[in-house]
Amino acid sequence: MSEYTIKCLECGKEFNGYTLSCSCYSLLRAEYKKRFQIKDLPGMWRFIDWLPCNKPLNTKCGPITYKSNGLAKELGLKNLYISFNGYYPEKNAFNMTCSFKDLEASPTIARAIENGLKTMLISSAGNTARAFAYASNKIGFEVYLVVPESYLYRVWIPGEPGENIHLIAVKGDYSDAISVGNIICKNKNISQEGGAKNIARRDGMGTVMLDATVVIGQMPKHYFQAVGSGTGAIACWEMAIRLRKWGWKGWPKLNLSQNIPFTPIYNAWKAKRREILADDMPNARESIEKIYSTVLSNRNPPYSIKGGLYDALCDTNGEVYAVTNKEAKDAGKLFESTEEIDSLPPANVAIASLIRAVNEDKVGKDDIILLNITGGGVSRLKEDYDIVQIKPEMTIRKPENIVIENEC
Repeated sequence: MSEYTIKCLECGKEFNGYTLSCSCYSLLRAEYKKRFQIKDLPGMWRFIDWLPCNKPLNTKCGPITYKSNGLAKELGLKNLYISFNGYYPEKNAFNMTCSFKDLEASPTIARAIENGLKTMLISSAGNTARAFAYASNKIGFEVYLVVPESYLYRVWIPGEPGENIHLIAVKGDYSDAISVGNIICKNKNISQEGGAKNIARRDGMGTVMLDATVVIGQMPKHYFQAVGSGTGAIACWEMAIRLRKWGWKGWPKLNLSQNIPFTPIYNAWKAKRREILADDMPNARESIEKIYSTVLSNRNPPYSIKGGLYDALCDTNGEVYAVTNKEAKDAGKLFESTEEIDSLPPANVAIASLIRAVNEDKVGKDDIILLNITGGGVSRLKEDYDIVQIKPEMTIRKPENIVIENEC
């Protein structure tokens, strides 16, 4: 059983239950009262001491860390570790929707059930909806999934979806889906999952840093990940803070990446600004349509909020890269040929930034590096399972007079 308090990073107020926010412009954070001990449980549930829930769900998703041979040799790196967050049974990786979004869904649903919630709504660009659909399908928890119509192809699960899954298509982009989701929650009195505000979502993804630190024996010097909202990077930073508090060595520099031409986080960070401005994402809708990894398309990321991505980058002396579609596609081909498993577009963006960092001598050949492959193994999964596309129950358009609200 995990023992923890929930605290506002701005005012220090403590909360209980399914609280998502304080009145301050700050994230809440779980503070665990004891050092984690690895449990004899499957997947991420090994780290349940540092997850804000008491009982594991019947899922076996979790991060798998291994030392690279193929890609490391190609890049001339001696200590490259890969956190594979997809389906790769030969490496004991069983994220059944092939994404590290599985790490968010299970503890979030577990925490919701323990706090008496019967249903939940998630707005998503596709991968998160897929993860929540699968986890909910395993246990019969009711979810409403709001996804842009053009991204519906991403919402599938292995096996037949149950009647507890309600998929709603939105004519628009990810931010429009968030806006529509907010309206549905208010009208139907459905609980929101909360996005980056949800401590369970962040701490679930933070198990990437826990698993890697246990495998390596210390925290990595560099951490590479592609970001849309940046919630996963915040999560790994938060876990690093906890690990350092309990005496673990090392400190990870966040090396994050976005996909040209949609690079609001990159632009704001390069300008050393805490705020993302409209000028950081000119022609946002058109730019999103041009990027290879369209899931990296959050127009309202948790960047400036206290405890958000700006603070994480400052605290780790971080770096943000902007990579082209061609760089990302070439990186994906290199990864598949050297590591013998396919990777999803967001992961390929991260791989491309690692290649750039190596070429620009921003990482040392002996540095301990953790590369988060945030999704992969779809081709491998299809060899073992029948994939079922979830059909939307309705398609709606975002009202023109609705102001887009920040997911977090």
